[in-house]
Amino acid sequence: MKKIQSEIPAGQRSKASKLIWVHCSSLGEFEQGKPVIEKIRAQGTKNRILLTFFSPSGYEVKKNYPGADHIFYLPMDSKKNAQKFIDLINPSLVIFIKYDYWYHYLSEIKKRKINCLLISAVFRKDQVFFKWYGGLQRKMLSCFTHIFVQSEESKKLLKTINVINCTVSGDTRFDTVIEIAGHFEPIPLIEEFIGNKKCIVAGSTWKEDEEILQKAFDELLDHELKLIIAPHEIEEARLTGLKKLFPASLKFSEITTDPNQKFNSVLIIDNIGMLSRLYKYAYVTYVGGGFTKDGVHNVLEAAVYEKPVVFGTNYKKYKEAIDLVENEGAKSFSAKDELYQILLTLLNDEDDYMQKCLASKNYVLQNRGATEKILRYIEEKRLLTS
Repeated sequence: MKKIQSEIPAGQRSKASKLIWVHCSSLGEFEQGKPVIEKIRAQGTKNRILLTFFSPSGYEVKKNYPGADHIFYLPMDSKKNAQKFIDLINPSLVIFIKYDYWYHYLSEIKKRKINCLLISAVFRKDQVFFKWYGGLQRKMLSCFTHIFVQSEESKKLLKTINVINCTVSGDTRFDTVIEIAGHFEPIPLIEEFIGNKKCIVAGSTWKEDEEILQKAFDELLDHELKLIIAPHEIEEARLTGLKKLFPASLKFSEITTDPNQKFNSVLIIDNIGMLSRLYKYAYVTYVGGGFTKDGVHNVLEAAVYEKPVVFGTNYKKYKEAIDLVENEGAKSFSAKDELYQILLTLLNDEDDYMQKCLASKNYVLQNRGATEKILRYIEEKRLLTS
């Protein structure tokens, strides 16, 4: 709290200087909030933006994000902390991204009659909000001035507990990935590595993904494929394990400008921030996390480039992954033999391949526009300072 107080002096906390507080649990939620932050910035308003994170995986990656004036960890949720924090920042508008509900913060926001939005939210019938014992959680939902949900199903669920201040806007991540793809910057070293071969790009992978990929890739050696793996974690121990699994692999940091350097068939990405561009170079994309308890990672980053998406079985919490499977832009699998068959079909059946490419593209384009809906509400309610 001392850091917050030192970085936001009392003069900046006056009512004349409006501040918008955006809270994200982690990096994934930041990606959903980012297009809204940047649209607010583009309005040319006098509003300053404060961004908070709960998780180090969000804060450490985005602590220098230029779109916010201040970036902090959110102090732990308590009545005292909530009162002190809101006294310090004096927000005119609060935006929570997707979830991460904190009782004392939300109660204090409501008590002070501060406009508070929840955006890109998803609700499922098995959540505590819809149980007989979910009274505290339902009370937290009542603290939001308005809730923007990703689907009609979520809106209907909220209506069953008398939450009607709700709009179906969709997921702002569609706008994010479309924007990234529209401003694509080539990576010459990746182009040199791939050459004229077909390439599988596997992003946000875990050990379980990599072991299955290794077995399937070995069975496809006669196809002269290239494989790029961007693991979810790049600590030295993880990279060492990957090198053992793929002995002939090369790390991205080991690529030189030597024109005589020989490339192997597997490249390991040992940096952060490149993945959203890497998918552009794929013939087939593989998104990791589908064999972990948290589930598959961001499939939209891959689908936006009009490529088939493949992932493991744990994806049912993610609407976009479910939709892509139903629309046949993606395939899910449960074992290495299945992955091999899926890849073999995509490599050999051009009609099937093109159909999946088109399905991915159409799905992403048909779901853009969530950011504009949220901004329209903010402008109509005059929640920005011009």
